[in-house]
Amino acid sequence: MTDHAQLIEACAAGDRAALKRLLDAEGGRMLGVATRMLRRSDLAEDAVQDAMVLVWRRAGQYDPQRGSALGWIYTILRNRCLTMLRNEARETPTAPDVIDETREGSVLDHAWDRLDHASDLRRCLEGLDAGTRRAILSSYVLGHSHGEIAGRMKAPLGSVKSWVRRGLSKLRECLS
Repeated sequence: MTDHAQLIEACAAGDRAALKRLLDAEGGRMLGVATRMLRRSDLAEDAVQDAMVLVWRRAGQYDPQRGSALGWIYTILRNRCLTMLRNEARETPTAPDVIDETREGSVLDHAWDRLDHASDLRRCLEGLDAGTRRAILSSYVLGHSHGEIAGRMKAPLGSVKSWVRRGLSKLRECLS
């Protein structure tokens, strides 16, 4: 288990390896949180990077008496995401939703292609029907909520929830 408070203290002392360990430990979850908040993977990646820069710069300001290290890190990330949302609201979108859907499809295809053809996860995912597989990948690769997946797949919310729940159960069974 990573002691985040010690890593932040090491960052305050200028230990770049500590920042790398923080990113390794929390980067995936941070990206998931940022993706859910921003609904754009490119902005989410920027938010995580900006948040980690702020963690590095402000590490000396962290006070363990005021809260947990993880709470401090995720507050920085949340505030960065909210700032990005405010700034984005001022801009006029230049790309239609169709481009986002095409990009999401290519992201899912890319994630699928990156799975080793001989991996147990790929074998188990191939055992699921296409809709269930797409719902699970949309949730875990793109960070979409069940409601967002239902809207994109033009399926009832209850069905999407069932697909994900049953699909995860089948994956758990297949991988054990």
